[in-house]
Amino acid sequence: MTPHDYSYIFAIGTFFALLDAYNNGANDVANSWATSVSSRSISYRQAMILGTIFETLGAITVGARTAETIKNGIIPLTAFHDNAGVQMLAFTCALAAASSWVMWCTRHSAHVSSTYSLVSAVAGVGVATVGAANVQWGWNGGKGLGAIFAGLFMAPAIAGGFGATIFMLIKLTVHMRKNPVPWAVWTSPFFFLIAGTICTLSIVYKGSPNLGLNKKSPEYVVAVTLGTGAGVCLLSAIFFVPFVHAKTIKKDVGVKWWMFVYGPLLFKRPVVAVADRANVPNYAVVQEDEPEQLPTTTTRSPAESVGDDENLKGGEIGDAPHAPHALPASHEKSLVAAEAAPPLTYKELNALSDRRLHEKLLKKRGPIGWAMRWLRDNPMGPGQIYELQNLKMLVKRFPAQVTVALLYGAHYDIHAAQTGISGTPDGARMARVYAHAEKYPNEVEHTYSFVQVLTACTASFAHGANDIGNSVGPWAVIYSAWSTGKATTASASVPVWQLAVLALTISFGLLTYGYNIMKVMGNKITYHSPSRGSSMEMGAAITVLVFSQYSLPVSTSMCITGATVGVGLCNGTLKAVNFQRVGLLALSWILTIPIAGTLAGVLMGLFLNAPHFA
Repeated sequence: MTPHDYSYIFAIGTFFALLDAYNNGANDVANSWATSVSSRSISYRQAMILGTIFETLGAITVGARTAETIKNGIIPLTAFHDNAGVQMLAFTCALAAASSWVMWCTRHSAHVSSTYSLVSAVAGVGVATVGAANVQWGWNGGKGLGAIFAGLFMAPAIAGGFGATIFMLIKLTVHMRKNPVPWAVWTSPFFFLIAGTICTLSIVYKGSPNLGLNKKSPEYVVAVTLGTGAGVCLLSAIFFVPFVHAKTIKKDVGVKWWMFVYGPLLFKRPVVAVADRANVPNYAVVQEDEPEQLPTTTTRSPAESVGDDENLKGGEIGDAPHAPHALPASHEKSLVAAEAAPPLTYKELNALSDRRLHEKLLKKRGPIGWAMRWLRDNPMGPGQIYELQNLKMLVKRFPAQVTVALLYGAHYDIHAAQTGISGTPDGARMARVYAHAEKYPNEVEHTYSFVQVLTACTASFAHGANDIGNSVGPWAVIYSAWSTGKATTASASVPVWQLAVLALTISFGLLTYGYNIMKVMGNKITYHSPSRGSSMEMGAAITVLVFSQYSLPVSTSMCITGATVGVGLCNGTLKAVNFQRVGLLALSWILTIPIAGTLAGVLMGLFLNAPHFA
């Protein structure tokens, strides 16, 4: 093979590499940020911005500059017989299978691990290329498929234990006190110390492969870790404690966010204005000032129940996905008509929910409001889509459709979607789950929201540095084989531009479609708050660190899910966790391995053994 042969394979492989990165952002990264968004420590828009910044910084600054040719050594390097063309074909098939499966799961709001999907696809390619006997099905020093299967159950369980331990420490130290607010303020440097230490270890062992910090001596690692943790603790004691003390204990509404630079001077600052309650955000999942979502006895009038199907579809404006939002109160009707009216069906409840969201978006200013109004005022005509007038209308609606697709997620109410629609089984289930979760004062939760932002940004940075390296591996192999004409050996060089492109693509996936995964995570599993969320993220980070020390494959997003369940159980009852959602998540994780592997194996087998002219 000469350089630039099989350019069509390189082009196809590049497409699926970008699709895989997009899905990584919309699925894996969205799940990682779902904890912070669900806890209301940050908004979804802030998660978009911070995720883009830290994913890109992690990939470009300290990300891996080399990638393993065969992820985890599941199949031997000799499988391709030094044939660069076959190697390109193999990794293109793996990317096609993995990205297609994750795309389908993301579309249906099923969380899966992009890394596990890709590893399984490579295994399927190996079966089609060298046979099942040459695939590492066992443990293989923590790198075989046996270790991957074990990680599906071990990692979430261990993360749940770590997350529960950290939250119980917060609960016993702060939440169970008669006056928990001062305890939250004065003990916050200790929890910053824990978070700073864990975050530093994440950077050393997982988030800086290009710097090689994990190869330094134990003494060096201990010194750097404890030094950084102590530094974060000291800074929080000097600047954070006085700032939060003024806001939550003194209840000084005159304190602005930038005044943290005053440090200890805030203790002596005269109180300008004292409020009845501290000027902190409301961290409740279900906000009291939100309109009721829908009475459980909602009915429709006889006139509404006839011939109104078209109006209830809710997808006529931009075909936006379902968004269970709070619904307006019905117009006053006579008691007789209300009693005679049949109850709304589940489909109609969702349609009314969609209509409610669309009505809110239609009133907005800016691009999203313009696009929604343009689509409303320019509907598709009668007949099939290929009618001439409909083809012209498609062209006319195209800019608005693109605008809605790009901005819809930024205006999506994650919390309303997670809590479900009143009057539906899902809404009733989530109400029961939230009823068994203890609610803590906003002043206390406000303290831990800052800790959670620190852990979330660090996790995103580490993901950009490490997990993008995993995703870029197949694409780097394809590019290397195409540009040199030679099969890649044990590792492939990764140009910085490839890391940057994938990092931006991952961020684009989070921006445009991450909401579709966030809406079924976080509060959909158990009640979230900043103290709970920070415990979940620290528990997941510790688990990843432990597994990395033994070279065991682990998914960060799976660890987050396990930690979420563990912290939810700290409410003291199984009823505080939505085990139906947990079961669906576990099912999607398990199905990923055989489905992604089979898809990749079938593709590789067909192309490799296809009949052709001599």
